[in-house]
Amino acid sequence: MTSGAKSQAREWLESIVIAVVIAIVIKTFVFETVLVEGSSMLPTLKDSDRLAVNKIGYLLGKPKHGDIVVFEYPSDPSLIFIKRVIAVEGDRVEIKDHRVYVNGTELEEPYISERPLGDFPEVVVPPNTVFVLGDNRNDSRDSRYADVGFIPLKNIRGEAVLRLWPIPPTIID
Repeated sequence: MTSGAKSQAREWLESIVIAVVIAIVIKTFVFETVLVEGSSMLPTLKDSDRLAVNKIGYLLGKPKHGDIVVFEYPSDPSLIFIKRVIAVEGDRVEIKDHRVYVNGTELEEPYISERPLGDFPEVVVPPNTVFVLGDNRNDSRDSRYADVGFIPLKNIRGEAVLRLWPIPPTIID
């Protein structure tokens, strides 16, 4: 191999290594993509939607009311869930008469298609956790269930911000 060919091969190898390192850093700290499986977030998200998840936002701040978060299921971190933040630490949350209340005020929820069945007693969200519900309240395994419960902030991977598929991409509200 000539020195020119060695130089060109070395440049290619360096470029590939740099690209792989950049991709790993982006996936670890900036954003990742996830696939929606199931109907728990209907009508906002549909089965087979592909989402971009902003990971850097929660390195700088905490989830807010209404954020759609991607998190590791507390009972089995290999499973990933997608739900809406309803209450943050210190908030009082309850469901009564088919309505969700946070700190005694009924939530305005234009993103749901039907009211939740059943009541949920008032609870206070502990420090460093959030309370989440699926938008499809009557078909969602969420904070109302003991195996999910309050979501520790350390389990949250990021906020779903963009629907990449189906095309065209759309911002998620």
